[in-house]
Parts: sequence; structure tokens; C-alpha cells
Amino acid sequence: MLDWYPIFLKEMLQFKRKLLRLGYIFSAMMAPIIYLITFGLGLGRTVTLSGGVDYLTYLFPGLVAMSSMNNSYSWVASTLNLSRLYFKTFQIYIQAPIHPLSIMIGEVLAGMVKGLFASLLILFVGLFLPSGFKINEIFVLALLLNCFMFASLGVITGMITKSHEDTATYSNFFIMPMAFFSGTFFSIERIPHVFKPFIYVMPLTHTNILIRKNFLDTEAVLSLFAVLFYCFFFFILGYLLIKKYNE
Repeated sequence: MLDWYPIFLKEMLQFKRKLLRLGYIFSAMMAPIIYLITFGLGLGRTVTLSGGVDYLTYLFPGLVAMSSMNNSYSWVASTLNLSRLYFKTFQIYIQAPIHPLSIMIGEVLAGMVKGLFASLLILFVGLFLPSGFKINEIFVLALLLNCFMFASLGVITGMITKSHEDTATYSNFFIMPMAFFSGTFFSIERIPHVFKPFIYVMPLTHTNILIRKNFLDTEAVLSLFAVLFYCFFFFILGYLLIKKYNE
């Protein structure tokens, strides 16, 4: 039942070593803080959105979602890619009497921890900002599902890439566009209708919709089901890639 724990523990021990480096913590916070200063504090004082919501209050949940996506995804994708292609430690998992599902669970949970840690750093910074942002149950649920979803996607990327450079290529084509066009910095209502079908296909779009809700209205429920679908799809696909691994 706990076959996944040694894999999770191994990733956490590596993560612990990184936490001892002060530069690592600052690097995890740097990009969101730059966005907060540039967009939030720069525009937040002058821009008011519909409903009387100031821009900083709108921006902050999106930055938390984006940060959790980047860190959950990149940790798993890069680590799995390196362990599979260069260090050859992933092959030990395959040869050991460990079920592929346990490998998947251990990797995804490790990615979630890193994504949540990065999100907590941003939330800590948000305590000192003059915004109307408040944490509620829907926010916590959306954050957990987002970390799970992109950690699962990170497993897929880590399993299909043929070199470490490929990881950056996938990130440039999939993760970066989602960061900027999925409602992080501006409402998707401002996007031309011709592009909206592509925007609504992006998983982060539905996280950004859900994470800003104070109650589950129709839009929030639809986005919740979309996020759950992506979580299930990415997790199953990642599990199948591990199960069929034969390098």
C-alpha cells in the first residue's frame, strides 16, 4: 500500500537539500514578485475591474495559480527526464518490485509539494500587499487540483522527452502560453471570440476561473469538472507511460 512512499521520500530529500540554499527560495519567488511589482503595484492603483474589484486583487490568485503550475510541472518533468536519460535511476524503479501506479503517485505527490511550497511563498508576500484578496475553500481546492494536474502533466513530459532540451521545448509551447493567455493577467472576456475555443482548452484557464470564485456558480462548476477531467486524464496517461516504459 505504501510502495509510493520511498519514491516520494527520495524526492523530498532532494528538495530538502535545495531548501537549504537561500538562492533557491529567492529564485522560486522572483518571477511572481516581478509580476506583482510590475503589473499589480504599477497598474493596481489605477485600474478597477468590473464589479469594483481592483486589479491587484484580481491578479494575485492568478499569480498563485501560475506559480503552482510552473513549479509542480517543472519539478517533475525535469527530475524525471534527468533520472531517466542521464542518471539512469528511473530504471531502478522499473526493475524494483514497485507497481507503476506507486511510481506515478510518488512523483505526482512530490511535484504537488513543490508547487504548494512555491504558492505559500507567494501567499506570504501577499500578506503585505494592500489587496482585497482572501483565501476560501474554493481557492484551496483549486490550488490542490492545479498542483496535482500539472505534476501529472510533468510526468507525461518527463516520460516522452528524448533529451533535457526537449523539456524546455514543451514548456515554451505549452506552459508559457498558458501562463499569459489563460486569465492570469487579464480577463479572458477581453480575448477575441475567435481565440476563445483555444483558451478554454487550456487547463490553467479553468483553474484561474475557479480560484477566483467565492461560491460555486454555474461557471465554477463547469471549470471544476474541466479541471477534474484533466487531472484524471493526465494521471492515467502518465501511469500508462510508466507502465509501458521499456528503454
